Amino acid sequence: MCRILKRFILDELNKWKESKYRKPLILRGARQVGKTWAMKEFGKCFDFVAYFNFDENEEYKQFFKTTKDVFRIMQNLSLASGQKINKGTLIIFDEIQECNDALNSLKYFCENARDYYVICAGSLLGLTLSKGFPVGKVDFIDMGPMTFSEFLIANGDENLYDYIHSINNIENIPDAFYNPLCEKLKMYFITGGMPEPVYLWTQERDIELVDKALNGIIGSYEKDFGKHHNDYSDDEKKYDVGKIISIWNSLPAQLSKEKKKFTYSNVKQGARAREYENNLQWLINADLVKRIFRVSKPALPLSAYEEESFFKVYHIDVGLLRSQSKLSYRAFTEGDRLFKEFKGALSENFVVQSLVRIFAINPHYWANEKYEVDFLVQLDNDIIPIEVKSGKSVSSPSIIEYKKMYGGETPLIIRYSLKNLVLDGNVLNIPLFMIDETKKLIALAKQHLE
Repeated sequence: MCRILKRFILDELNKWKESKYRKPLILRGARQVGKTWAMKEFGKCFDFVAYFNFDENEEYKQFFKTTKDVFRIMQNLSLASGQKINKGTLIIFDEIQECNDALNSLKYFCENARDYYVICAGSLLGLTLSKGFPVGKVDFIDMGPMTFSEFLIANGDENLYDYIHSINNIENIPDAFYNPLCEKLKMYFITGGMPEPVYLWTQERDIELVDKALNGIIGSYEKDFGKHHNDYSDDEKKYDVGKIISIWNSLPAQLSKEKKKFTYSNVKQGARAREYENNLQWLINADLVKRIFRVSKPALPLSAYEEESFFKVYHIDVGLLRSQSKLSYRAFTEGDRLFKEFKGALSENFVVQSLVRIFAINPHYWANEKYEVDFLVQLDNDIIPIEVKSGKSVSSPSIIEYKKMYGGETPLIIRYSLKNLVLDGNVLNIPLFMIDETKKLIALAKQHLE
């Protein structure tokens, strides 16, 4: 049976559509997370869709060079393509990074054509935007890999998703739900959240086919390093494709350490920050990695206490990390091994890519000479420490030390693990497969603690 992928980002796109303060929308995200699919699927809400791909149709670029009059531009695009454009049409500009004039035209759509629906995306668009863009002239929505909840729905496990989503009390999950959810999470760690491998798994149930798709995505990213890195160089900031590749290939080794602080010596012996930091920034701008800074203390706002020389770097997707690490899917059959491999890196990476989406900002972490708390997030005026455990063993000397130092300022602690859902004192243990419900569970925990 052909399953249809459901992406929750469509709900965000509909909110954008209904907003009376709507501006042209830029959909940000790495290659192959499903941006084009999302824009076209969103187009089903409209009577008319006009789709323009600047990579496939280079001739459309000329319309943006000759005028800044967006009504003239729309007229030319309509006549050339045969697609109807009016105030009820969704105008899609895909691969817009190939036409900088089209990207710049968005400010004129904002100023002079607010009644039109304009949405755009493109491969490595984050690199183009990193060079600067008029503030206040566009809306942004970030799109990442499929969440575990989306994976459950795509996999035909709507009942498990509905159960998780319906929980309104902090209490143990019955084995009838707990055990299959653990198994589905293992499968998610194998496929990851990139739409192509997820789709192939739902259609064929062939893990080797999934692995082939993951390897193909990694290969396409590596081709991008050589194809595009010069496009975004300038006199002050040069990028080196060899160094970009070296950093990318070092990610499994960086994350296999007990303390996962990123070190340039793990990229190349004797490497120095000044030689590689611009190339790491290239990967960050391309949305292929997430950088998490250490803070000197857990105080508001966390960003004010960042220590820029101390950070961890995580992969965009847990399935891609597994594939790049050459970790065989056969670990799927060996109990909890898949969660625990190379110091729990898969579990930690899964948590990072989820936290970035849930809190709409990169988390931080705290450490001193001996102890380290995996992550800190800021929710309203609370700093919440987070520990990640890859199994059911949840002892944490670092959290004990953290509580000694900052206990009076720590109303709630979150621990993600394979242990069942429970609130133990002020420690909320969330099973890894319930991470998408984090904000709701935090609210429930706070109610219990009041």
